[in-house]
Amino acid sequence: MSAVQAFLEGTIRTATPLAFAALGETVVERAGIINIGLEGAIIAGAMGGFTAAGAAGTWAGFAGAGIAGLFVAVVFAFFAIRLRADQIITGTAITLFFLGATATLYRQLYGVTGAALTSPTMPVTPIPLLSSIPVIGQPLFAQPAITYLLYVLIPCVWWCMYRTHFGLGLRASGESAKAAQAAGVPVSRIRFIAVLFGGLLGGIAGGVLVIAQAGSFAEGMSAGRGFIAIAVVVLGRWHPLGVVAAALVFAAASALQYLFQAMGWNIPYQTFLALPYVLTLLGLAGIAGKATAPAALGQWQS
Repeated sequence: MSAVQAFLEGTIRTATPLAFAALGETVVERAGIINIGLEGAIIAGAMGGFTAAGAAGTWAGFAGAGIAGLFVAVVFAFFAIRLRADQIITGTAITLFFLGATATLYRQLYGVTGAALTSPTMPVTPIPLLSSIPVIGQPLFAQPAITYLLYVLIPCVWWCMYRTHFGLGLRASGESAKAAQAAGVPVSRIRFIAVLFGGLLGGIAGGVLVIAQAGSFAEGMSAGRGFIAIAVVVLGRWHPLGVVAAALVFAAASALQYLFQAMGWNIPYQTFLALPYVLTLLGLAGIAGKATAPAALGQWQS
């Protein structure tokens, strides 16, 4: 594999969990909710996926990851939607709780060292013909099957958001809850469904980290991806296709560190580790002022 192919493969690999989480958060925010608890859903999904995969295989692992993410979303929805608690405070508390809870559960189940090396991983499944395309074939079409699920999910989310009555109600709920309710849109129900969907994809994102990539669980392995996914949603201007493009940009910045290191650049590796986050901050500084968030984001009666 050439250096360019390795760079592209690293980009797709890094972008996959981020795109899962960011797609889900896009749906949530277009409904008018901001879920800071996404980080908690990712780490819970990683733990759920690790446990289920060890017991019943990789696809069961992804099912367990999704269920764990759904559980986190239900907790968030109960407080933020049912009780109308402050969304930022609720999401932050949920993230901190599940970061601690997963670490404690892991130590209780597997001890301090854990049984990480026994966790099954999803193999690479090349797509015939497509994987033979020069340069891009291997990076795009020689991936674990869960990556292909992401490829299918992207247009599905776009179609649902912009070509269905549910999507219209979703976007209306995020722009003006009062106007949507006056038009007969069940705002609370739509927001609840959106939060559950976001939690499901957040959990799957955590499952990708364990089952399709690391093959093990580590405390805090979400490593801020939930917060980065929220930034990616802003960079992508709350549009599914834009969000995926922003995830790829962030992932490419992450993959650049391996390309530069392979080229023998005599630069401290910490510089490469910081590069994706610096680019994200620069992007937010340049784009956030021009992008228009859903008018009712984080509010109830606007």
